[in-house]
Amino acid sequence: MDDAPDDVTDVQARREVREVHEARQAPAPQPVPAPAAAAARGRPMPVFMFTHVAHLIALGCGAGLSRVAPGTMGTLWAWLAWWALGLWLSPAALGWLLLAALPVGWWASRVTARALGGGDPGCIVIDEIVAFWLVLWLLLPAGLWTQFVAFALFRLFDAWKPGPVRWADQAFHGDGWRGAFGIMIDDLVAAALTLLVMALWLRVWA
Repeated sequence: MDDAPDDVTDVQARREVREVHEARQAPAPQPVPAPAAAAARGRPMPVFMFTHVAHLIALGCGAGLSRVAPGTMGTLWAWLAWWALGLWLSPAALGWLLLAALPVGWWASRVTARALGGGDPGCIVIDEIVAFWLVLWLLLPAGLWTQFVAFALFRLFDAWKPGPVRWADQAFHGDGWRGAFGIMIDDLVAAALTLLVMALWLRVWA
């Protein structure tokens, strides 16, 4: 009977050794990722927009977070914003706004793409916004039907990426200023093709 306490002590000792061994083998708890790091692994969460003003600009105030066709949503947002701005600003003021939006868009694309791991993330839609603003400004004072045709052509060229658009998309891949320029330039080329087709169409139907 005197051996019973010793047996209990041995069992407890072995249990403690086993628990220490299991604790050492257990994986260390992973830190909760920051919004930018989490976004780099997929479509960013809405909170990502508010971690930097460049993110808010690049994502088109949330239009780029759409689960379906973020580029189209960004272009629709550009169209709506242009209509609202046109209620307050003259064509000349809209032109100055467009001129300022080009470097701001480049900067916002650079900052946001870097936070998302580089490349040309689909959620960045400031390129569609600025490019379609250029189309709408050069078509002033176009009516709603003409603007709709321009919208359809721009989305077609941006998604299909014929010749010059594909070249611009592939020629400036990378990170930093070059990658941000590449994000912007292919949509500007798509805008140029849209304007070319619109000019021919208006000339024929005028």
